[in-house]
Amino acid sequence: MNVDNCPRCGRLYVKNVMELCQHCIKELENQYVICAEYLRKNRGTNIQELSDATEIPIKEITRFIREGRISIANAPNMMLPCEVCGTLIREGHMCDSCRARLSKDLNNAARESAAAESARNNKESNKATYRAVDKFRN
Repeated sequence: MNVDNCPRCGRLYVKNVMELCQHCIKELENQYVICAEYLRKNRGTNIQELSDATEIPIKEITRFIREGRISIANAPNMMLPCEVCGTLIREGHMCDSCRARLSKDLNNAARESAAAESARNNKESNKATYRAVDKFRN
């Protein structure tokens, strides 16, 4: 049997797609309904106001947005935090500055890797040439 402990409450449950026990799934669905109802009535709210009014953690609201269950297209003030620095953004997982920094770091790592590979190849080719010369001298 595939059983596990629920990451939210610790109860033992039979594994499922949501990876939560039935009690936590119902609670999560309840939180979603509360958020959706509040947003229908208050379109101009932001994520902090929604969290304060519904007493649902920002983490869960962000999860609903990322899953696509809550659309921020019709909510002009609704923004979610960047996963790296926490700056509020309208789409994606990272703000522009974090995305640029990640790109720069990846490019630098690729350059360093290529330089190290080139240096390694140069050393190997020098050794091979040296060995070939030694063989001809003998």
